Amino acid sequence: MLMRSRQGRHLITIFATVMLLVVSVPRAAFAAIEIDITQGNIEPLPVAIYDFIGKTDKEQEFGRNVTQVIVADLERSGLFRPLEKASFIEKITRFNQAPRFGDWRILNAQALITGQVTVQKDGRLKAEFRLWDVLAQKQVAGVQFFSDPENWRRVAHQISDTVYERLTGEKGYFDSRVVFVEETGPKDKRVKRLVIMDQDGFNIRNLTPGDSLVLTPRFNPKAPEITYMSYAGGEPRVYLLNIETRQRELVGQFPGMTFAPRFSPDGQKIIMSLQNGVNANLYAMDLRSRTTTRLTNTAAIDTAPSFSPDGQKITFESDRGGSQQIYVMNVDGSDQRRISFGKGRYSTPVWSPRGDWIAFTKLAQGRFVIGVMRTDGSGERVLSDGYHNEGPTWSPNGRVVMFFREQRGENGGPALWSVDLTGRNERKVDTPNFASDPAWSPLNK
Repeated sequence: MLMRSRQGRHLITIFATVMLLVVSVPRAAFAAIEIDITQGNIEPLPVAIYDFIGKTDKEQEFGRNVTQVIVADLERSGLFRPLEKASFIEKITRFNQAPRFGDWRILNAQALITGQVTVQKDGRLKAEFRLWDVLAQKQVAGVQFFSDPENWRRVAHQISDTVYERLTGEKGYFDSRVVFVEETGPKDKRVKRLVIMDQDGFNIRNLTPGDSLVLTPRFNPKAPEITYMSYAGGEPRVYLLNIETRQRELVGQFPGMTFAPRFSPDGQKIIMSLQNGVNANLYAMDLRSRTTTRLTNTAAIDTAPSFSPDGQKITFESDRGGSQQIYVMNVDGSDQRRISFGKGRYSTPVWSPRGDWIAFTKLAQGRFVIGVMRTDGSGERVLSDGYHNEGPTWSPNGRVVMFFREQRGENGGPALWSVDLTGRNERKVDTPNFASDPAWSPLNK
């Protein structure tokens, strides 16, 4: 048995180290502008975000950059409407001063964010901010972060997460990353490599060199590593890859084809589809003992498994009923039952990290749709449809789904898109090249 490296976990811990001081404020103080994000039609909350101030030119530049990221994060969520800076009346020159709330009420701002960036004597960056309830004329949060200067974008995302949580009552998702398959070259000879980026498309870096076909990257919920399938050596193999050290470990070699490996919520197992002849069944592997357990035993194709967040159930796709449909079973393989009954073929089911929805791809009447359904199959609804949509993945807070959409034409290729649970906030995620099969990380992975 191969020993799994802990070096990557140590590195990511250092990278993520910040100092966090939160001013404790009763929830009731902010109830007037709390957003209910479970509603189908949400009016974005008007929020004023003042450029973070600094004493030196360098600090002011950091401040402007941090502010730009926060504005982009909140606006992209679809829940907030950052106000134009040109409309601001008050000029804020001191971080410790209370704002003139009347000047912000005139602009219909319901929340105000102010901040300051300073470079410490040891070279670290200190970013602090305050969140104000304009209507109640109160500060509702005060937070400060310390970080290496090169990590300023991550600090900005963490500030956005704090604001998001205070205003919605739910965890944010901005301090997270996405791994995907980057595709380059002509359509009939595409080079595919694994690439990782921040959830907003920045800080892109390669994880594999592109010398072999790679598919289905998936994050470990508990460690900075992914599992994926590769054709290195000409045969399909399942690997573990530490995303910080790039140390790769072979999970095992299996007869026939191997599909769609995915981690259990505790990170101790992977579940995958192994082909034997014309059929494929689901197997779970304990990563410590390398023992495998067969979970399905049919003459059909069972694939694309995904654990529920509590680790008690698994959803998967199967054509055992004559067409691709979504099924749910217990983690030991018992009580296998179909939950999709709409018109069309269903595939790629993924359980929400909240546990309340299953996202899927459906092909119906020549259209590929990204949709969601309750875990019992009820409440099915479409979030997005298009020429070829596929491969949904959930944000860490279970409120946004990312997927890829194929573009038509000889020069077309896949691109990443995101859409929230209302289906009203669909956006393209910019990448330098074609991109497919995204997998969203948990926070701080």
